Amino acid sequence: MKHTEMTSEELMALSEKNIMGTYKRFPLVLTKGAGASVWDKNGKEYLDFVSGIAVCSLGHSHPRVVEAIRQQAGVLTHVSNLYYIEPQILFAKFLVEHSFADKVFFCNSGAEANEAAIKLARKYASLQTDGGMYELITMKDSFHGRTLATVTATGQERFQAGFAPLPAGFMYVPFNDLDALEHAVTEKTCGVLVEPIQGEGGVRIPAAGYLAGVREICDRHGLLMILDEVQVGMGRTGTFFAYEDYGVTPDIVTMAKALGNGFPVGAMLATERVASVFTPGTHASTFGGNPLAMAAALATAEVMTGEGVLENCRDVGVYFLARLAGLKGKYGFIRDVRGKGLILAAELAIAGDDIVRACMEKGLLINCTNGTILRFVPPLIITRENVDRAMTILDEVMKNI
Repeated sequence: MKHTEMTSEELMALSEKNIMGTYKRFPLVLTKGAGASVWDKNGKEYLDFVSGIAVCSLGHSHPRVVEAIRQQAGVLTHVSNLYYIEPQILFAKFLVEHSFADKVFFCNSGAEANEAAIKLARKYASLQTDGGMYELITMKDSFHGRTLATVTATGQERFQAGFAPLPAGFMYVPFNDLDALEHAVTEKTCGVLVEPIQGEGGVRIPAAGYLAGVREICDRHGLLMILDEVQVGMGRTGTFFAYEDYGVTPDIVTMAKALGNGFPVGAMLATERVASVFTPGTHASTFGGNPLAMAAALATAEVMTGEGVLENCRDVGVYFLARLAGLKGKYGFIRDVRGKGLILAAELAIAGDDIVRACMEKGLLINCTNGTILRFVPPLIITRENVDRAMTILDEVMKNI
């Protein structure tokens, strides 16, 4: 039987038989996407407010990105970083011109970008001292990836369970607590790794002055400030980089997710002072910055910065947050609503999984994190009408709780 002739049930059974059970999947086989919508195997349409977990920020199958991939695939898909790669050079130039950074390292995912940042911070510190500075301070409830180092950097024990012994060199303090950060600094500390907004941790927003305070502590102690913008960068907060709104200049920033609008791309950006310690042989990635990925990423970035996407994110984000606040006033089990741009959350006093499933049945895809926090990360191209439709569905679901 051809795969196109298989039913959703047959495909899901085949998945359970052949794919490792690392994901708790919904009983849904998605086969097509366009804009803010996706369709399942049976032809049912869903409004997608997950967007691949903040990945498809330009929506699904954006024509500029599709055409860039198609053209590049017909010319050159991959060569080694032993040679200069034209699309990589052009995208690196774009990122440098639009950021604090002087240099870029390309990889394939957020975990890889954060792994590279950890290595860069340790390498930099090892050349400034006798090797005694190697620890990074990260935040409780953070999320930095699934590799052994990045899951250790993640300040959530549930992601670390069963993987001991974890690598040494990480300390954790509460997010939004500058006093705790100050007291955690020791002679071993080389840097601070923090998300401008904690996404997986529940869309937790920094207090006024928090990130500036982190910068001041780093400067005073000679530490590197590393911002993980894997989920909240690339326009998600309404600016191309999340740090732009907080009046800080980091030493290192990591990116991925929306960087290629669905094509796997990761990047680590740094100042010349720090990046200079990465010399030939210190770090590498076989597929990092290959021509196909770079064509997708450059097209994505050009659309995002040149076609009103960031402005739309800010405008619709304010409207969306107001609509969520309206629901909070209507339902007592909504404890809080919060967000910035188009990364938003509704924190509940009850479990959120049943709400997610009920919304899915009505044609709306949303996400629940930490058990009780509904997270909304739709494409940045959504309209107010899309928000109205989503809120109508969510309201209908909540009425029946």
